[in-house]
Amino acid sequence: MNQLLTVKRLPVILPPWLCGPIVQRLAYVRLSVLLLLGVAALFVTECSRPGDASPVVTVEHAISPEPPRVGPATVILKLADAAARPVPGARITVEADMSHPGMAPVFEEASETGPGEYRADLKFAMAGDWVVLLHVRLPGGQTLERQFNVSGVGPN
Repeated sequence: MNQLLTVKRLPVILPPWLCGPIVQRLAYVRLSVLLLLGVAALFVTECSRPGDASPVVTVEHAISPEPPRVGPATVILKLADAAARPVPGARITVEADMSHPGMAPVFEEASETGPGEYRADLKFAMAGDWVVLLHVRLPGGQTLERQFNVSGVGPN
């Protein structure tokens, strides 16, 4: 009962009115895919950011009173460039947040008290750990952010 089966393929003959649109559609799909890949490649290369272009600025900070307590506190900041020269003319917004969620942040603008020296008066509303964020706009328009922790703000 072994029978040899052979499969004979029959040619598919499409009428000319159907063949034209199929070939056109395939060409359109291929062209669309190539166009999308080109646009994607353009976005990938244009949207990538270069390395950190922000200038090297060091920020020293101090808080008074030490140790900090609930109530008014003074934040003293010193900005210096890579050559340790003071950075005058910066605009600094100081944001103080509790380290746990649920408290509203405290915002203050720092005022320049000398070349590269700035002062902001904060008010710690609650005892605990705080995080201070510095939003700095340098005279040339560059921006940078720095952060430091204020641990153990004591009750008043």
